[in-house]
Amino acid sequence: MKPAFTHVLLGTSLVIAGVVAPLAAQDDTTIERELLAVPDTASARLMTRELSARPHMAGTQAQADTRDYVLAKLRAWGLETWTKTYDVYMPQPDTVAAWFAPGPGTALRPLSLSEPPVRGVPPPEGQQVPPFNAYTGDGDVTAEIVYANYGLVQDYATLATLGVDVRGKLVLARYGHSFRGIKAREAERHGAVGLILYSDPQDDGYVRGDVYPDGPMRPAGGIQRGSILTDNGDPTTPSWASVPGAHRVPEESLHVSHIPVIPMGYGNARRLLASLAGPAAPNGWQGGLPFHYHVGPGPTRVRLKVVTQHGARARHAIWDTFGMIRGALFPDEWVIVGAHRDAWSPGAADNISGTVTVLEAARAFGELAQRGERPMRTVIFATWDGEEWGLIGSTEWVEEMEDTVRARAVAYVNEEDLATGPRFEGAASPSLKPFLRQVTQAVPDPEGKGSVYDAWLAHAAGDSSALELSNFGGGSDFAPFTHHVGVVALAAGFSGPTGVYHSTYDSYDWMSRFGDPGYLEHRAAAQLACVAVSRLANARVLPLDYVAFGNELIGLLAGLDSGLSARHWPIATTGVNDALARFIAAARGFARVRDSVGAAPAAITPARAATVNHWLLQVERRLTRPDGLVGRPWYRSLEFASDPDNGYSTIAFPSVAEAIRYADAETTERELADLVAHVDAAREAIEHATDALR
Repeated sequence: MKPAFTHVLLGTSLVIAGVVAPLAAQDDTTIERELLAVPDTASARLMTRELSARPHMAGTQAQADTRDYVLAKLRAWGLETWTKTYDVYMPQPDTVAAWFAPGPGTALRPLSLSEPPVRGVPPPEGQQVPPFNAYTGDGDVTAEIVYANYGLVQDYATLATLGVDVRGKLVLARYGHSFRGIKAREAERHGAVGLILYSDPQDDGYVRGDVYPDGPMRPAGGIQRGSILTDNGDPTTPSWASVPGAHRVPEESLHVSHIPVIPMGYGNARRLLASLAGPAAPNGWQGGLPFHYHVGPGPTRVRLKVVTQHGARARHAIWDTFGMIRGALFPDEWVIVGAHRDAWSPGAADNISGTVTVLEAARAFGELAQRGERPMRTVIFATWDGEEWGLIGSTEWVEEMEDTVRARAVAYVNEEDLATGPRFEGAASPSLKPFLRQVTQAVPDPEGKGSVYDAWLAHAAGDSSALELSNFGGGSDFAPFTHHVGVVALAAGFSGPTGVYHSTYDSYDWMSRFGDPGYLEHRAAAQLACVAVSRLANARVLPLDYVAFGNELIGLLAGLDSGLSARHWPIATTGVNDALARFIAAARGFARVRDSVGAAPAAITPARAATVNHWLLQVERRLTRPDGLVGRPWYRSLEFASDPDNGYSTIAFPSVAEAIRYADAETTERELADLVAHVDAAREAIEHATDALR
């Protein structure tokens, strides 16, 4: 299915109803072709090898070295560069240790928590990052084990039906199906004294394929590190920037875990699970280890000891980097393309692949700029630090620059873990989804199957209605842009089977043998970024499709209706539906005017275009509110947020959906009325854009 109308920008050409109307004197097709020609596999391979030579966790000297590497590249390509430093709370571990005893009367035995070398592969330079979960609580506890499946909210309800209580016990939960921070939150809420997170072979190990070094999947010793912080940014400066002199929340008052949490591989988890007694785990809880899982408690006992930094020792510097090409026509309007640079490991996939994509795009735009071919708008190429700890680098920058970002940012393009296989995947704000689909038609498929779009469509068996683009939830650097200040965003890349996420094995060797051996996906991802950024930066009138936006949001009202029906409340979403219908009518009116102007593009003077685009950018800004969501003030968007009980997945209309979930009818009615008011305010912005375009 296609939206009621589509419009995309080819460089600086507006395509309306199949008619190309040039909006600038430059040859847009030539510029795009020149950009596509720059990214290459040799450059991507070399930068991947150099940037992933050793682990580079945020707050370390190795990460400072990646900062210097990126800045040197950007300067060499002629970009203006700068660094932004933030002093943030990131308590690194002093001690992480575990022991286990398989039964009563047996002595505790130490568990090795380091990741062993694999056959035939030299280990990376430098030391491994300790196997820990960032923002774990401290503790030295010994208790029986309870297996809690994925550690989800509903899993604890299932344990209760089995007569199993986790109070005073250590919970063992497998990774997957939600953000690890939600797992830690639920374990603590239910009275557990500690949590062990492990990767089950059913999810990313030998059940899924050959394990590294023979294949791409996780070996028995592979450990998934990662943060369990459920907020975004430095937790000592929630909703404001960690700049010198900033007020900081006292350490003892932070919204962080208070129980020790550690990760381990399934080799160790097997030893803990094999001797568990108690009720048999339900069928859906059975994993890939070679025995029938039980939930416990006991007789397996485990001791966990975790000690982390505190006070001044827990504060570490992080460094965001920026390269910029100033716009020739609209220098105060910004297109930002960014990727996080830090990793728990060598990070060849997560996220050197994203960093390399940003660098290759910067190199392409730099080459054109040196020939005098600058984009209309300013393009900023950013690499963020501290993402793995809780989106810290991007969040602190957006919080510090909030007024400027709100006024100037046209769009944000996110580059994250995007070259682990041949299958295209993308996400976008609904107003940019038609645009992203058009971008995929301009880039060659990395495996030579026509365009990226052609290969994507073939995978969907020719059904264009199955070409889904996700909405943004949580887990990456788009969040401060989309959820905090209302900037539209998109992301595009390629995926495949992988089991090295957040482990030492996410290395140049793994990438070169299994993730992207020819570095073809790296090149294609950079080409997608080049085309998307060029079209966003060179469009006189921004390529935002608010008919498609309104139609998608009307479709998402069904989720609210289902929730209201389940509650048996006499509350309806009719008001929101009507407001969105008015919104779509205004968007259609804007499209008709744009059609008429398209026949005479010279009429769109820079001043006129700036006014039109100002109002277009207000549409999604007006769908945010300064006081944020109830109980989650950092999240200001009323369109989407990360699900509070999952962390990664998307929740639509969060202000209303969360009130329904938590059985608050009064708040639900109030939030529905507020949502109507915000949709109407967004509609008025479209009407102002229409008037300006006339």
